[in-house]
Amino acid sequence: MVILTGQGRPPHLARALIAGAWGFLPKGAPGGVLADVVRRVHTGGRYVDPALAADALTIPPCAPTPRELETLRAAEDGSPVAAIARRAHLSSGTVRNYLALAVQKLGVDSRAEAVRVAREHGWL
Repeated sequence: MVILTGQGRPPHLARALIAGAWGFLPKGAPGGVLADVVRRVHTGGRYVDPALAADALTIPPCAPTPRELETLRAAEDGSPVAAIARRAHLSSGTVRNYLALAVQKLGVDSRAEAVRVAREHGWL
């Protein structure tokens, strides 16, 4: 399987490789490169865009837990804690704790900044 994507971020690369992709390159790749990658994968080789591979090796690991990320995702639209808690079937205190932990782990000052950083890293 070769993936040609507009979502060329390191977390997407990792998920694609885990899912069985043998080739991964961005949409903007020249047609000749795509043809070479298809041929390479067809003969049992692998290919990952070099710039994406370099990015994947230098990004920090995802510090927030899956539950913290889920809570951040629910907070993306600026919803109040009580609304997030109702939608997630959690207590307001638990939601506040998850958001506070994500903010702390990402080293930012607000949940809006935590959402921005998590999005930039491809975690959301």
